[in-house]
Amino acid sequence: MLISQILDDAETIRVVARNGGGKTRVINGARSVYSLAMEAARTGTGLEALIERKGYGEAVDLDAAYKRGRLVSPINHPDPAHLHLTGTGLTHLGSAATRDSMHKKLSEGGAEELTDSMKMFRMGLEGGKPAKGQVGVQPEWFYKGNGTMAVAPGAPLMSPAFAQDGGEEPEIAGIYVIGDDGAPFRVGFTLSNEFSDHVTERVNYLFLAHSKLRNASFGPEILIGDLPADIRGASRIWRDGKLLWEKPFLSGEANMSHTIANLEHHHFKYSAFRQPGDVHVHMFGTATLSFADGIRTEAGDTFEIEAQDFGLPLRNPLEIEKPVKVAVKAL
Repeated sequence: MLISQILDDAETIRVVARNGGGKTRVINGARSVYSLAMEAARTGTGLEALIERKGYGEAVDLDAAYKRGRLVSPINHPDPAHLHLTGTGLTHLGSAATRDSMHKKLSEGGAEELTDSMKMFRMGLEGGKPAKGQVGVQPEWFYKGNGTMAVAPGAPLMSPAFAQDGGEEPEIAGIYVIGDDGAPFRVGFTLSNEFSDHVTERVNYLFLAHSKLRNASFGPEILIGDLPADIRGASRIWRDGKLLWEKPFLSGEANMSHTIANLEHHHFKYSAFRQPGDVHVHMFGTATLSFADGIRTEAGDTFEIEAQDFGLPLRNPLEIEKPVKVAVKAL
């Protein structure tokens, strides 16, 4: 089942769902995906079962709504400060050639010859997929911002004027709500564009935190249920209506050095991330970047990320913010 959120003509959020290639229909009595998820958490009802119990109303043309700019992020929070955008890196094996190259370096060179990134990658290879019930090695982790940094599907990703680069990162994200007792509940999985400044990151690895404090977009639809083990999608950049760059991307645990459960554990082990009522969008990393192929994005470019299991593709144009001078005043 795929669920998403649209705005009707009265600017009211309507929650819609579809199964496979079936029609997209409004879910009766659902004010938002957030309220639906919290109801499921409070009643101990599976989300899909709760949706089926509520039943369906009118059919909608989701693709047409997307083209009209009527889609919003597939989950939000009434207070954006209580939605957290976070992610993990160095979690994917990459292409076969890249994997072979990495393994060769790991086997031939001593630890003192490895970069911090390669050391982290090796830790994931050795301990990122623990036995069931065990805790594996913790991954790289980063913070992107709160709900004010979340960009709806179709809306522009805004790159700061001071940024040295604005590039896409095609990823799968887990969507979570925190129950009244502090227990995390997974709503489902969605496509995401973990938008980053790769030039700044490459200056010095300690600039990683700076490079990640950017917008992110996710959606348009949330896949309820288990994450497919082998996800095959495509990442594209369009410029002036023409395809500038395209490359396949892989995700799912078959293509990762960590299990989803291990990544989830190491995020939610922090009590700050188990605050009742909060929403979390946690991105699981990627191995495909246009930046690695020498692409420099420009204002007006459009990012497109798609994978068959996740419904409609995620599209966002790129814009550059105007420079802002910040001066701190003493009170």
